[in-house]
Amino acid sequence: MKTSYDFRRLRSWELALAIFAVSTPFVLPVALPDGPSFVRAAVAQEMQKADTSRLVSVGGAITEIVYALGEEGKLVGRDSTSVYPEAANKLPDVGYMRQLSPEGVIAINPSAIIAVEGSGPPETLNVLKDAKIPFQTVSEKFDRDGILEKIRTVGDFLGVPEKAAALSDQVKADLDAAVADAAKRPESERKRVIFILSTQGGKIMASGTGTAADGIITLSGAVNATGSFPGYKPLTDEAIIEAKPDVVLMMSRSGGHAATDDELFAHPALSLTPAEKTKAVIRMDGLYLLGFGPRTASTVRELNTAIYGKKPNASQ
Repeated sequence: MKTSYDFRRLRSWELALAIFAVSTPFVLPVALPDGPSFVRAAVAQEMQKADTSRLVSVGGAITEIVYALGEEGKLVGRDSTSVYPEAANKLPDVGYMRQLSPEGVIAINPSAIIAVEGSGPPETLNVLKDAKIPFQTVSEKFDRDGILEKIRTVGDFLGVPEKAAALSDQVKADLDAAVADAAKRPESERKRVIFILSTQGGKIMASGTGTAADGIITLSGAVNATGSFPGYKPLTDEAIIEAKPDVVLMMSRSGGHAATDDELFAHPALSLTPAEKTKAVIRMDGLYLLGFGPRTASTVRELNTAIYGKKPNASQ
């Protein structure tokens, strides 16, 4: 029986969340969080010269950080990946982060733009730079330090380094506690998780190393079942079977983009995995799962519980 996969075609913003790792920075360098204090101070001072009173934020985690800093009053626009908090959805949408239109951005008359690494296309960024609009790129790294660096960079650019330091300390403590709790589980008990980005045309597109999915699986105390290659890659049936995933992880989608567990495990390779025996599928909101922003500690806890169902013994 042939299963149609057309209805599982990814929306552009969902794909953007999962493939930030393959991007490269296009514009100004970010602040140096681990450099000498006088270097950070000089960079922060330079950032504060930008007029951020009418700010466009590009990247879901970046927009979350702006709100977490209490600086949302400066926002006049956001990209389509910026869907949290709910209030952000009331802002004008300048488009998908990788397909920004310079006309759409300039139309809302921003005084500054802050964007996550990988935003584009380069032609649009060049037009915005030519328009003399201050533009700050925020580095994207899928680990604890990457989140803290984002917060510091956003805070410095907005001229609120003290607020950023306080938020960074709060996020660091919460994240360290969540990761430490997940790390208590013995290596021998850790489950193998496959993150599936797409099943378009019957081909399983899974995450390798250097991806947001790989990062969150690792932080949550599990093993990336397909961590033998970089980036995202369509897998052969043999590779899926050899990966032996215990759990399938996916972004939650609705309507025509959804897929039932039965449809998922109708795939000939997935039907032969340990995950199929227990019908172990976890679906989570894409930005919450892959955003690597202020909520990541909660993501780690929720994903760990979803994978294992209980916490490891405190003595372990």
